[in-house]
Amino acid sequence: MQGTGQEQYVEFGIESEQYAIRIQDIHEIIKMQNITQIPNVMPYVKGVINLRGKIVPVISLRNLFQHDEKEYSKTTRIVVVHHQEDAVGIVVDRVNKVTTFSDIQLPPDCVGGISGSFFTGIGFTDSGLVGILKLDEVLVHE
Repeated sequence: MQGTGQEQYVEFGIESEQYAIRIQDIHEIIKMQNITQIPNVMPYVKGVINLRGKIVPVISLRNLFQHDEKEYSKTTRIVVVHHQEDAVGIVVDRVNKVTTFSDIQLPPDCVGGISGSFFTGIGFTDSGLVGILKLDEVLVHE
């Protein structure tokens, strides 16, 4: 796979790991807010929020990628992405920056203990490697 050089991504972190989503897939980034839990959902589904009158489901990338849960901090954010016709919020530890990648390689079968199917590629930056999320896999994971 070759580097895009032109396509922009929003880079964010969970623990010491860095991930990214294409900027055109992101609706907005908001501060953490109260999440209303809903019963009988997968453990990584945290619940729903009311985003200016629209109910938005929220998932925890930390939980999906099997990290221990921790208290939300001042840097915790909800990245609201477009998925098909709906918006979905993804809780992340911090949002780092908007970035481009000099090179993007196909992901291996397993990335740090996480299935490679969650990624469209691995981006190279001056500060290290970044897993580029495949939203169709992350948001419809069963």
